Amino acid sequence: MIEEHKYRFYGWQSADVEDKYGLTPRDYYDLLSGIWQADTCAPRMRGDWSEENKTLGQCSITAFLMQDIYGGKVYGVPLGDGNFHCFNDAGGCVFDLTSEQFGNVRLDYDGCPEQFREVHFKKEEKRQRYELLKSRLFAVIEERARGGLR
Repeated sequence: MIEEHKYRFYGWQSADVEDKYGLTPRDYYDLLSGIWQADTCAPRMRGDWSEENKTLGQCSITAFLMQDIYGGKVYGVPLGDGNFHCFNDAGGCVFDLTSEQFGNVRLDYDGCPEQFREVHFKKEEKRQRYELLKSRLFAVIEERARGGLR
């Protein structure tokens, strides 16, 4: 049984797609919640990052990491300032692990343009943050596979 109050990210209710480890986006949200840090946050947002708002500035690197795991496409909600908030569509399973950074603001996920890592990772700092998040995540997965985490 899923605890409704535990998940606040967009699409959590139907985020049932599984990867090769049998993990769903809800499982990855749980794992990433212990991994998202100020050093993986977008530099322009780091001053506002906090333990209470861990998903702030983590969208593109998280979405592309989930694309590595589940496939599918990454889309971006236009934010009006020239930036996009990235989310995933993995074969019709639409989810946004970092949506809670917007608090009670509801984003419009319909008709959003596809986002490409080649564009996002032209910024070397973003590619480096992605690599850092990826290495931390897979270290936790490996630890868990060895029986160190439940």
